[in-house]
Amino acid sequence: MKNTFVISSPFDTYSGYGARSRDVIKAIIESGKYEVKLLSQRWGNTPLGFCKDNPEWRFLLDLVTPQPLTEQPDIWCQITVPNEFQPVGKYNIGITAGIETTIVPGEWVEGCNRMNLILTSSTHSKISFENSVFEKRNNQQVLEKVELKTPIEVLFEGANLEVYKPTNEPCMVDFNIPESFAYLFVGHWMEGDLGEDRKNVGLLVKAFYETFKNKKNKPALILKTSQVGSSYMDRDSILKKIATIRKTVNAKELPNVYLLSGEFSDEEMNSIYNHSKVKAMVSLTKGEGFGRPLLEFSLTKKPIIVSAWSGHMDFLKPEFNITLGGQLTNVHESVKNQFLLPESQWFSPDHGQIGHSLQEVFTNYKKYEVLGKRQAHYSKTNFSWEKMKEVLTSILDEKIPNFPKEMSLKLPEMNIPTLPKLQTNG
Repeated sequence: MKNTFVISSPFDTYSGYGARSRDVIKAIIESGKYEVKLLSQRWGNTPLGFCKDNPEWRFLLDLVTPQPLTEQPDIWCQITVPNEFQPVGKYNIGITAGIETTIVPGEWVEGCNRMNLILTSSTHSKISFENSVFEKRNNQQVLEKVELKTPIEVLFEGANLEVYKPTNEPCMVDFNIPESFAYLFVGHWMEGDLGEDRKNVGLLVKAFYETFKNKKNKPALILKTSQVGSSYMDRDSILKKIATIRKTVNAKELPNVYLLSGEFSDEEMNSIYNHSKVKAMVSLTKGEGFGRPLLEFSLTKKPIIVSAWSGHMDFLKPEFNITLGGQLTNVHESVKNQFLLPESQWFSPDHGQIGHSLQEVFTNYKKYEVLGKRQAHYSKTNFSWEKMKEVLTSILDEKIPNFPKEMSLKLPEMNIPTLPKLQTNG
């Protein structure tokens, strides 16, 4: 009899955590070792219905089990932020991308300590958990030291090599720009002052304008971005941000910045990555728990300009990419929230290196194209979904204990001989 494995996650949502959940669930199912049941959870304001809209994932809907659970599962798994972790099963696993800064909140550490095993997406994230130590106080008296006690392992987010790969097929997304060379950015434009939003989109736009202003031969910058959704209001808000930054640049002529908005399938995103005019990806990110778009783009064999810090450095080798130096700085007031603590830090790339790197890749593209091919081989060999499945299976085999099972007692059938009847005289 197989162990029951109940997974609570936002697998049916259009979100990064949704994609992570689907990959993990599929890997566990394909191991063939567990009776898998699913609980569907929401993820912020992201829409539900991914599995219905994508036929290859509809099989997951058949595994949804009613709530509340009527029996304690052998293995309970939650894929979410750690403050939501609750032990429900005989063995409890928490899976999280972690955080983009140097330390995680105390309630995240406490959530992890309620579980038997934590799986996180990168070495950066693992270190952030391990370095987060807090004191619970009552006035001046220390009541408890809060630090990670649960075992934690790195489980990277593998790319689907059947989808993300080089292709010469016509682009599935219709965008026609006059420039022959375009940089691509993919990610959310989050809250924060210029140079302080986590993905650093504002600074990227500013640096791009400054680098190529008043030049005859100019590349383009394509932003595949949104704030909270893909509505017209969201698109207009981003266009206004770009226009505001544009006005701060003193120049007679500026390069073009284009916006791609809306929801795109994996196949459409790969098509965008392979567009003949998209020559490189650029990210000035201040921190990543993993950085999935960077991995997926790397498989196209094109160069990447990126901040040299946090989760993506697990798979982007510095010798194959244009990595930007910089320094750790405190999280800015404009972005602090319950998770981004005022005492935490993340990365601020060196402004001089940003402009130099943009110009260098544009001018000497063939040199960096060779490096992009080497990075693609490294990503394909070491960071595929199949490799992730191998790592996950190995971790589960090692960590999950054997549970005693109730066995029905079946007695062997006995051949009882028939005795002869006694003869009586009468």
